[in-house]
Amino acid sequence: MKIARLEAFSDGVLAIAITLLVLDLHLTDGSDKSIGRQLADQWPSYLAYLVSFVVIGIMWVNHHALFQHVAHVDRALLFLNLGLLLVIAVLPFPTSVAAEGLRRGGNDARVALFTYSLAQVLIALAFSAIWVYIVRKPGIRQQPMSASDQRASIRRFSAGLVAYLLLCGLAFVSPIATLIGHGLVAVYYAFEQLPDAPLAGPERHQAS
Repeated sequence: MKIARLEAFSDGVLAIAITLLVLDLHLTDGSDKSIGRQLADQWPSYLAYLVSFVVIGIMWVNHHALFQHVAHVDRALLFLNLGLLLVIAVLPFPTSVAAEGLRRGGNDARVALFTYSLAQVLIALAFSAIWVYIVRKPGIRQQPMSASDQRASIRRFSAGLVAYLLLCGLAFVSPIATLIGHGLVAVYYAFEQLPDAPLAGPERHQAS
């Protein structure tokens, strides 16, 4: 398969996932509250939407950066990418759960943010699996890497996994801080955590 086809399919899935986030922004049906009060009461949905939009947006950027290193797509890489898309596509659901949990407060909020954090753990695992495969599988990368560079890049790229696991625990202490923490982890990944990609020539998109 051409790399461009994999990227186009992935872009479509991420675009749908990021668009579905907006479906949780709505007024309460049948409420006797004023429009202004209903809008104000939706602050958990606004915050969850903002964090998840930034998270998915940065995932899209990093997915593109990751595949800039790829010279050849094989069957295993296709399935690893599908695994990543599987967990990203479901993110609007835990986002909605997080917003509802923050509205209810108490134990519901803690369980909701744990669920959201667990979804991010799965996404981090899927991203890391792809990068490890790209780094370690002969013939996948455009340029080889030394063993030390491989280990360093894997540590940098996978650092978020540790943060997400810590956020799973923080969810039972402070749900709102947990959601903000996810935004901060996204900011970490907004900075390049991979080595510079080689310039991609026309042959990159013609690989099969």
